[in-house]
Amino acid sequence: MALELTAANFEETINSGKPVLVDFWAAWCGPCRMVGPLVDELSNEYAEKAHVGKVDVDSNQDIAAKYGVRNIPTILFFKNGEVVDKSVGAVPKAQLAEKLNALV
Repeated sequence: MALELTAANFEETINSGKPVLVDFWAAWCGPCRMVGPLVDELSNEYAEKAHVGKVDVDSNQDIAAKYGVRNIPTILFFKNGEVVDKSVGAVPKAQLAEKLNALV
């Protein structure tokens, strides 16, 4: 299961030293509901190599605004606390895995 990221743990997670995949989503978003299970699968598959988390944009508008998230789902890839890649919209799991593999 992906980590639930909030203002309380977001900075600590992206600066953990491991690559981080962050899914910006909302409960009312259809494409987000399609991508969510894929993100959870990646969380299990990369448990030792990377952090995988989700940010509910309705509850964490400040984080979404800080990273310019205007469309959801948006998935940001972090390395050493910096955004190094991005994916917008519903995309296949293989595409997300490829981007994450480039960082581990």
